[in-house]
Amino acid sequence: IGCREKFERVIYLPRQDGTICYVLVEELIYHFADKIFPGYKIEEKTLLRITRNADIDVDESFDRELDFRQNMSELINKRKRLCPIRMQLSKQISDSFRKELCTRLELANKQVFVEKTPLDLSFVFGVFDKAQDKKELFFEPRTPQLSRMIDEQRPMIDQIDERDLFLSYPYESIQPFIRLLNEAAKDDEVVSIKMTLYRVAKNSKVIKALCDASENGKEVVVLVELRARFDEENNIGWSKQLEEAGCRVMYGPKGLKVHSKLCLITRKTADGVKYTTQIGTGNYNEKTAGLYTDLCLMTSNSQIAEDAQEVFRTLSIGEVVEHSKILLVAPHCLQNRVLEMMDNEIAVAKAGGEGYVGAKLNSLTDKVIIDKIIECSQAGVKVELVIRGISCLVAGVEGVTDNVKIRSIVGRYLEHARIYIFGSGVRKNVYISSADYMTRNTTRRVEVAAPVLDEEIKKRVLDLFETQLKDNVKARDMQSDGTYIRKKVEGPVIDAQSRLFAEAYANVPVPKPKAEPAIELKEEKSIQAKDDNAEQSAPVGETKKKSLWSRFIAFIFRKGKDKKEEV
Repeated sequence: IGCREKFERVIYLPRQDGTICYVLVEELIYHFADKIFPGYKIEEKTLLRITRNADIDVDESFDRELDFRQNMSELINKRKRLCPIRMQLSKQISDSFRKELCTRLELANKQVFVEKTPLDLSFVFGVFDKAQDKKELFFEPRTPQLSRMIDEQRPMIDQIDERDLFLSYPYESIQPFIRLLNEAAKDDEVVSIKMTLYRVAKNSKVIKALCDASENGKEVVVLVELRARFDEENNIGWSKQLEEAGCRVMYGPKGLKVHSKLCLITRKTADGVKYTTQIGTGNYNEKTAGLYTDLCLMTSNSQIAEDAQEVFRTLSIGEVVEHSKILLVAPHCLQNRVLEMMDNEIAVAKAGGEGYVGAKLNSLTDKVIIDKIIECSQAGVKVELVIRGISCLVAGVEGVTDNVKIRSIVGRYLEHARIYIFGSGVRKNVYISSADYMTRNTTRRVEVAAPVLDEEIKKRVLDLFETQLKDNVKARDMQSDGTYIRKKVEGPVIDAQSRLFAEAYANVPVPKPKAEPAIELKEEKSIQAKDDNAEQSAPVGETKKKSLWSRFIAFIFRKGKDKKEEV
């Protein structure tokens, strides 16, 4: 009996004391099952939930008579009918009942799990909306702050031409990058915008800016990754919207996902062709930029721009970069360059120097890189890794990974930024990247890592990494048996995410006043000379126009004069 479209999932019950009371519709159906099936005896009942295989092989199922987008639409429909891989039950059931369910669904007994919590927790977000007045249930609100590096009153491209700019989400707002896109869409000097998209927000400001740019006559080239798992349908919709706006949409090379976060803006100026490049660690998604920790680098560096151009050129013909100058570009120019830099640290350590390798990652599974890290450790290189998720390397194993330390931080915000560090002291080379040290990232995806060349930004990235190494609240350190334990608190309590947000609040730039009409020097002199009659020194007809700002200046001058007389 189908009921999905007939009932609300959550039914709220009236309460006099102001508390929120609700029941799930499946629990009601479960409770009244005997009334739903009159004339039958209910011998046994349970709530169950099925998880189906979500892997779809695009290449194997490719129909050459359909375009790529049509193929993806067909495959998404097939996914809904793929074989079950897990069954969750709300209670223990008899062996005979379990066997019957497993037979019908072609599941083994080990694929059946009994849960104590509701089987599908997606309803919780709706309950949140009803409980907004229950402040004790929620984190203290935090708002991403404006970056001190950025002048809100100057065009973004002009600022990036002068120096590299950097954003750290969610501590700093993504809005400066959105502003860069919006300004580029209207800038007469901008001739093209090229960008890779993996996941975007529901009402994406990024998509809107790209569509606006195309409608304003810019060449807009967007690589939309239709194979981004569980975002395929969204991305199919975005690709259609971009095409309707006149953008050129690409889908990437066969057999490789494009996971890089890369944007290239090209301008024709009186001084020649100029480029603005943005490289990120996370998606162009305004919503997740407030929930995930990620990094964004914006630069006018010509070598970075040349490599970015090559990335887009090769993608446009269904190929990938074979050689790069300064960017690390997977699948051909990232893993090997990482290994080379680790080899350099091994050589330094063997020569009696201080070799160092650091990284902040989501996961570590690449066996080639793992073997090289072991080699680093055995050569005396100090290795510090902050890995939120899976690590196939065990730290602290005697004779193997003695010099490797691994910790995981799971906090309020999802740790998502990737940082690579090679060398110690003045030798430190720092990269931000879209790629984890995972085989899928280093060999089966198009990924980009960029060097951090600006010394101030490099210090910020290193300080962020160091703060995570000092965390003694949310961090857990891996032991030599592969287990994790909480670091013992010694000295001040340090929650890395809270500290980084506190720093962002402390670094909020003081807003500059809007530009006012300049006051001529002779008027300033007359203001200084007149004391209480300072306003009368303005030319006839100007007094009424005098702004609050210029009155404030006059007040300061008068106060200064009064203080001199008192002295």
